[in-house]
Parts: sequence; structure tokens; C-alpha cells
Amino acid sequence: MKAFKIAFCLFSALLFTTSNYAQTQGDGPYDQLIIRGVTLINGDGSPPRGPIDIVVEGNRITQIQVVGYPGVAIKDSSRPQLKPGGRELDANGMYLLPGFVDMHGHIGGVAQGADWDYVFKLWMAHGVTTVREPSGRGIDWTLDLKKRSAANSITAPRIFAYTGFGQTSSSFNPLDDLPISTPELARKWVRANAARGADGIKFFGAEPQIMAAALDENKKLGLRSAMHHAQMSVARWNVLHSARAGLTSMEHWYGLPEALFNDRTVQNYPLDYNYQNEQHRFGEAGKLWQQAAAPFSDHWNAVMDELLALDFTLDPTFNIYEASRDLMRARRAEWHEDYTLPSLWRFYQPSKISHGSYWHFWGTEEEVAWKENYRLWMTFINEYKNRGGRVTAGSDSGFIFQLYGFAYIRELELLREAGFHPLEVIRAATLNGAEALGADQDLGSVQIGKLADFVIIEENPLENLKVLYGTGAIKLTEDNEVVRVGGVKYTIKDGIIYDAKALLAEVKAMVDAAKEAEGFTLKQPGIKD
Repeated sequence: MKAFKIAFCLFSALLFTTSNYAQTQGDGPYDQLIIRGVTLINGDGSPPRGPIDIVVEGNRITQIQVVGYPGVAIKDSSRPQLKPGGRELDANGMYLLPGFVDMHGHIGGVAQGADWDYVFKLWMAHGVTTVREPSGRGIDWTLDLKKRSAANSITAPRIFAYTGFGQTSSSFNPLDDLPISTPELARKWVRANAARGADGIKFFGAEPQIMAAALDENKKLGLRSAMHHAQMSVARWNVLHSARAGLTSMEHWYGLPEALFNDRTVQNYPLDYNYQNEQHRFGEAGKLWQQAAAPFSDHWNAVMDELLALDFTLDPTFNIYEASRDLMRARRAEWHEDYTLPSLWRFYQPSKISHGSYWHFWGTEEEVAWKENYRLWMTFINEYKNRGGRVTAGSDSGFIFQLYGFAYIRELELLREAGFHPLEVIRAATLNGAEALGADQDLGSVQIGKLADFVIIEENPLENLKVLYGTGAIKLTEDNEVVRVGGVKYTIKDGIIYDAKALLAEVKAMVDAAKEAEGFTLKQPGIKD
């Protein structure tokens, strides 16, 4: 009976979602759109400037006009003129940034009960206009959503679809159900993936000769790649092997400490370790950076220098592991109450089955180890950036108490913690992501000729990145009143204006409907009626 009830509420939430998404199709695109009076925070590292008027025709930027000086009245004669039938967007005093790029965005999940409309609206409400999906429910499913997003028939970020290596679909004949056991089969799979229309490949690991063949073939075809160096394969194939073979980017940090080992070839597994035990897996992972070469040592520098020479991209996804160093903070995040689906909340709970639900008995010792893990990891990432390496922003939401959209903003905060200047954070979130996708000719910064993807917000995000959260930031006024400020005001994709706060309100309505359907009340783990 319980299983039926859960299935019914998921169906009800999905029905609500699919029948209501047309409410937020956005306004536009217009023959001409003029965004008036913004302070521009570009994605290229340049300092803010304004007031500026930005002219968009269709879905492309055609003019970026400085129209005055701070605190001085703007003369109408200095502004671009609106054409008949055009649209003005009054953004005077607001801040405009390029649309954000989430380099690790799973479009929901069956186990989480999170469907695409819920996920897309959370992303768009936080200014995410481009997503790289690193494998998911199948390439056909993702490519269908990509096509619909490109046509703007759904409210969604633009999608770059990376197929999980070895995943098959009806389009992959004659490779369906055939394990990739030889280099030649690997090459055939890669060619079939490219022919299907995928933008790249997401690897987890394989035999070295198979990895080498697949990456070589993918490189010949001009496609890009990402990899989570899973522990089952990393002892023989770490990040250096991947980068040398043609991998263009790595996710998380697995495989990087292994490349930095000085006095071992495998991590120091306890002798009773079992990879299928999630607490074993994540508990021991929290001790891995301490086994690597010390920061700025000869070996540490040599690995970094080689990755830099190979123009390799690091997508750290700091946020997805943050519960490991502070479980209470992650599970008590204020947005869970209003925006986390009941099915997703259940998925997060301690479990021997659900991936990432490794809270079997998570305690002080594990959190202390992970805090040191972060210190060493962040040191490498920040120095990689300092030496000219490309670092991007990715969230990997839907696991470990991290919610779509909100987790992406947390990733920006964690890049700041790692040592990035706020302008470097914005560059990681915009231009660096576009470059890593090979799309910087269209995306990633506000330049004439590029696509009109913007984030507009009333507060200065450089002063406080928290204003980018949908829940805003807490502020005390001069009258001693506690208020909430911020939250993205407008997300613009392809010249189409979306009310970000309205998108977030629709997500809350979805969650409220799902809760009502099953009489759900969010409770912390282990709390009984």
C-alpha cells in the first residue's frame, strides 16, 4: 500500500508539472529588446561598469552602449533608440551577468522522483542557462529535451548531452547489449555516439587499452569528454593517463590524488573495506588527499604543470561533497522545506542502497578528515587557476542533500572559499564553462554577436554571492528591520525573458502538491512521530 501511495503522489506531481509548464514560457524573443541601465559584470574577468544599455535583436547581442556615469542622470540622447514593436526592460540600478553554465547537471533522476520540468525551473530560477548533462536516463531522452530546449518550446537551459561510456539506445545498433570488451568495440561505440548527435562522452573508467582507444577516437571526431575516475579503475588509469590520451575535462577530484602519490600506487584501503558499502567508500575518500604529495612539492608541481600544458579543464563540484564535512548544514538548508520534493528528500536519507546516502554512522572523525581533504583539494584548484588553468562550476545536484539551482550557487561560494576573487568565480561560472564546451563563440560573456543569455539581479553579487540564492540573503536595514534581498530577478535565454521568482514559485507549487498528495511532512532523519 505504501509503495502505491508513493507512486500515486509522484504521478500527481508529474501531472501537475507537465500540465502547467506553459505558464512560464517567457516573453520574447523580440525583434529588438533593450535592457536599460545595468551595471555589467562580464564573464571575462573585467571589472564592473555601468550604466549600460544592451540591445538584443532576436536572440543575439547587437549593441553594448555605455550611457553615462554612476550617480549622474542619463541623457536620453546617449541611449540606443527603441524601434517600433521593440521592448524595453527597465533594469536601472541592477546587475547583469552572462548566463551561468552548470558543467555537471543531471536532469533529475528516476530514483529521486525528480522530472525535467522541476529541475529545469530550479536551474533557470538561479540563472543557469546552459547545462552539460554528464550521462543520465539515456541519450535519446536527453537529445529530445535538447531539441525542445533549442526550439524554446519548453522552459529549459540549453543542453550539451554527454553519453555515459557504454550506454546504449535504439540508435546504437548493432552495439546494443554488447559489452565493450576490445579497443575496436570501443571505437565503434564512440563513432555511433557521435553519429547519434551526442556532444561528448562521460567516462567512469575501463581497461587502459579500451580507455586509450575510446579517447583517441573521440578526439579524432572533435568531440569533448568528461570523466569521474571511479575507484574501480583508477589504480591503473588516473587523471594524467586520461589527459595524455585526450580527455578534455575531469569531474570531482578522484584520480587526481592518485596521480600525486609518491609512496604508493593505491589508496590506503582498510583491509575490511568494501566499495559497495557507501560509508566505506566516502569515509575513506575523505582521507585520500592526505595520501598525496604535499602542496607545492616537486611532484605536485610536475603534475599540475603537465595538466596545464595539456589545456585540461577541472570541474571540481565542491558542493556535492560538502555534507561530508558538515552534514547538519547540508540537511538543514532552508530551501529543503519549500523546494525539495518528498521523493527526493527520502532519497537523501541514510540508506545502504541509495547512492550517496552514506550516513550509516557519520560523525566527528569523518567530518574532520573531510575538512582537511577540502583544504588540500582547494589548494590545488586555486593554484591551478592562478597558473592559468581552466576551472569551471558544476553542481552534480540530486544527491547528498544538494538541490538543483541552489547547489550551483553554493558551488560559487565554495570557489570563493578556495581563494577565487569574486570576478574569477563569475568567470568560472560563465566563460570558462563555455570554453570547456567549445561554445565560447556564442556563450560565456556579454559581447556583440553572442547569444543573449543573461542573469539580472537587483543586488551586487560580487559583494555577497548569497544574493544569487532563490531564497535571497538576510540583511538588516538602517531601521533595524530584518529583510531578504536578492534572488535572481530575470533569467534571459535566447533573448527570452523569464521571471526567475515566478519560476521558483511554480517549483514550490509542485512540491506543495506532492506533499498534499501523500500527507508528507519533512522531518529530519531518525525523528519519529
